[in-house]
Amino acid sequence: MLGFLVLVWIFLLFLLFRIQRPKNFPPGPRPVPLFGNLLHLNIVNPLKIFERFAERYGKVYGLFWGLKPVVVLNGFEVIKEALVTKGIDFAGRPQDFMINHISENKGVVLADYGPTWKEHRRFALMTLRNFGLGKQTMEERILGEISHIVACLEKNAGGMVNPQTMFHNAASNVISLVLFGSRFDYTDEFLTRYVQLSTEISKIINGPWNLIYDTFPLLKCLPLPFKKAFDNALKIKHMTFKLIEEHKRTRVPEEPRDFIDCYLDELDKRGDYGSSFSEAQLIMYILDLHFAGTDTTSNTLLTAFLYLMNHPDVQARCQQEIDEVLEGKDQASYEDRHNMSYTQAVIHEVQRVANTVPLSVFHCTTKDTELMGYNIPKGTVVIPNLASVLKEEGQWKFPHEFNPANFLNDEGHFEKPEAFIPFSTGPRVCLGEGLARMELFLVIVTLLRQFQFVWPEDAGEPDYTPVFGVTLTPKPYRMHIRLREPVK
Repeated sequence: MLGFLVLVWIFLLFLLFRIQRPKNFPPGPRPVPLFGNLLHLNIVNPLKIFERFAERYGKVYGLFWGLKPVVVLNGFEVIKEALVTKGIDFAGRPQDFMINHISENKGVVLADYGPTWKEHRRFALMTLRNFGLGKQTMEERILGEISHIVACLEKNAGGMVNPQTMFHNAASNVISLVLFGSRFDYTDEFLTRYVQLSTEISKIINGPWNLIYDTFPLLKCLPLPFKKAFDNALKIKHMTFKLIEEHKRTRVPEEPRDFIDCYLDELDKRGDYGSSFSEAQLIMYILDLHFAGTDTTSNTLLTAFLYLMNHPDVQARCQQEIDEVLEGKDQASYEDRHNMSYTQAVIHEVQRVANTVPLSVFHCTTKDTELMGYNIPKGTVVIPNLASVLKEEGQWKFPHEFNPANFLNDEGHFEKPEAFIPFSTGPRVCLGEGLARMELFLVIVTLLRQFQFVWPEDAGEPDYTPVFGVTLTPKPYRMHIRLREPVK
């Protein structure tokens, strides 16, 4: 009798959590009750299985994240159709994952599409532009931070450097100058703590406890290990709140020093009644921009020097071009990129192979819509597989190897293919794209002008396989540093 009751109970659970594929929904593997297609995925790195699904089901296929419907987009034409041609239909963000609950659905990166998001994105673009994005003032800030990297490398010339922390701290300081108006020493307690807490949150979001949280809603109230992500987020928010309070005490209204001052000025103008601007929004805004402006740039720099060390011919050719263009100049300028076709091609090729945000930031449909003949219901999670575009056959001369010729035309001039979308595309394209481009160019050119980077003899063969996460991270490595002879 007991066995029969158990079978009945299992059958009832099966019916309760049975997943019905919506009418004319994109094809995909059959989901199982409650889990959906999660058991089909390699959570450590799902990119390979995503490739296999695309080969079997086509460039648009449907999955289920637990009970949530998900559509994965593969290839440039499909992603362009969704994110550009039908950009508004696909401009939403999922609102019920762990990362959304940590951010309280505030800020600008994870906020859902709507008037509040539009206002805050417009404000961010305007403020970044006013603070010199693409102008000399931003160049000066970046070059000032680069001088600290140069000092670190000079001190270790002839020896080895582990570049992971150095590049992470440098990228953090560049965005900190914009947000807070100040940089932090690489050993500063505030910076160290901020990075530590962020890293721990990122590890949880990339791990199995995030999956459990997102799949089984009833477990969210239990004191399981994912609670540490929320605890850390509270600590970071408190640290950020203290920075805002310090700005309130020292700022002069209408004379902004940085992003925080600009936002506080905007709060003064709007008042409390009916405004989407608030201090709670500002805190998440800062966390959004700081994380987005740090991890992506630092991981791209790590990828750059991993490849440059192991392609010494590419490094040497860049250095020759840099020496010729910068002859007689004290330092590089962002404008110099127009005279450095090969170096530009190398930097863009690094971004292509780095594939830093392979699955973009997840989108969500804002209405019932249609894509490539399939019906996509409102509220469907959408994963743009940018990795599928950055190595797509037919879009690149050498899709599966590191080769700067992917960005050079027949005359040897720099040329950027339309499929180069590491920052995504459409209404939700990365806010910090301009800053990232400038930062990568100035850092790489300045360092290659002064140093030679050599793969250590005792390091064995390089492993280019990155560690999967919200951003792809190269495996830790060491650099042998040599000072270059000044060009005469």
